[in-house]
Amino acid sequence: MITIVVGTNRENSMSTKIAHYYKSILEQYYTGPIDMVDLVELPANFTGTALYDNNGDNDKFNDLRERVQSAEKLVFVVPEYNGSFPGVLKAFIDGLKYPQGVRDKKGALIGVSSGVQGGVMAMSHLTDIFNYLGLHVLAVKPKLAGIEKHWDGEKITNTLYNTLLHQQAEKLVKF
Repeated sequence: MITIVVGTNRENSMSTKIAHYYKSILEQYYTGPIDMVDLVELPANFTGTALYDNNGDNDKFNDLRERVQSAEKLVFVVPEYNGSFPGVLKAFIDGLKYPQGVRDKKGALIGVSSGVQGGVMAMSHLTDIFNYLGLHVLAVKPKLAGIEKHWDGEKITNTLYNTLLHQQAEKLVKF
């Protein structure tokens, strides 16, 4: 199973739209089950009820964590917030079981930003964390800069972005 993780808990986010779009691309290369974990599903109080001494105490958080940890491969759609990725994604990662949470799994990253860098810093920071945790990150990391200009409400209209997403999906399946 491949699980796509939307890296923000912002309602109606562009990252959620891109994740659904990417799922449709991935389905062209992968016939197995694809799950989607959108951090908008996180309980609002999860940092106080599911982490550290409360690890395992929040059933809703535990369900999301298990869906990520049980995947064979992971795709993270990573929005750029303030030169990095959202803190809620880091808090979610901190709630994964350690060290086995994502260790020895394979993963891919897609950067999403309104700005010109396409989430390059966000993906760099996240790659460092995943390297530490033992997740093998695919080198192909599409950077979708200025995404609102390349989204028509249903799909990405930028040919290069589509090419990169297709290349990544195909490589992820073979990874």
